[in-house]
Amino acid sequence: MKEIIYYQDSEILIRNMRDKDISIIVEEEIAQGWHASSEKYEQRLLDQQAERAVSLVAEKHGSPAGYINVYWDPQTGAYAKKGIPEIVDFGVLEKYRNQGIGTRLMDTAERIASTRCSRVWLGVGLHSGYGSAQRMYVKRGYIPDGSGVWYGDEICTPYGECRNDDDLVLYLSKAL
Repeated sequence: MKEIIYYQDSEILIRNMRDKDISIIVEEEIAQGWHASSEKYEQRLLDQQAERAVSLVAEKHGSPAGYINVYWDPQTGAYAKKGIPEIVDFGVLEKYRNQGIGTRLMDTAERIASTRCSRVWLGVGLHSGYGSAQRMYVKRGYIPDGSGVWYGDEICTPYGECRNDDDLVLYLSKAL
């Protein structure tokens, strides 16, 4: 796939994901204590090649520092099969946080989503590890969709049991 540059300033470059990004991102995530594997990123590349998604990587001075994906018509989640783009799998490696990379990635993803729809949505985890993302999404104008808490691909039933892991999410949307 031809490289596309979506954003560039004197320190940050945002472009489409490449094969060689995967091992660097996975190594960095493992080094910071995350459960990381290449399969997720390999799937992002396949989805990008099939034009189901746009997969982005932010570079800081030439090194991968973060990533984000825009899926055009997701098949699961609160807005599944409605033609509303979803922002998926957004992350900034710890050593690059608080340097504006996350903001630039979100700005770019929202701009890309706006080329096809006037709304975008995402799911955010509910445990404390997602605290900074939760705050950022609210500051950016995302609001809960009203469907409640989801676990995996299903709405949690009121008063039902759930597990507070990465699959417990709240879906949020934003008008673009």
